[in-house]
Amino acid sequence: QVQLVESGGGLVQAGGSLRLSCAASGRTFNNYYMGWFRQAPGKEREFVASISWNGFYRDFANSVKGRFTISRDNAENTVYLQMNSLKPEDTAVYYCAAGLGVRGSDYWGQGTQVTVSS
Repeated sequence: QVQLVESGGGLVQAGGSLRLSCAASGRTFNNYYMGWFRQAPGKEREFVASISWNGFYRDFANSVKGRFTISRDNAENTVYLQMNSLKPEDTAVYYCAAGLGVRGSDYWGQGTQVTVSS
């Protein structure tokens, strides 16, 4: 059974940093893009960032470019989202996803809450 388990969410002040982790299990993800999406209250889920299986290609939403970075450790089947210079508008539930496309989402995690206070 495929599982994506996020961790690292929490409450942080504006300007602070958090690092989210997503541990994948149940299959090999070496050919999959791994990424992050987020959903704020009352809004649709939106793409945040993704990384190719070999780490050579990374894609970011315009709203997080220059502030967020994404990395992965295939040996550990884990993907990370480093979030710096956080803003209140980054407050959302962050979901890990794995897919065959750049912004694919064939598999989802359960989500982790990130709250940025002003």
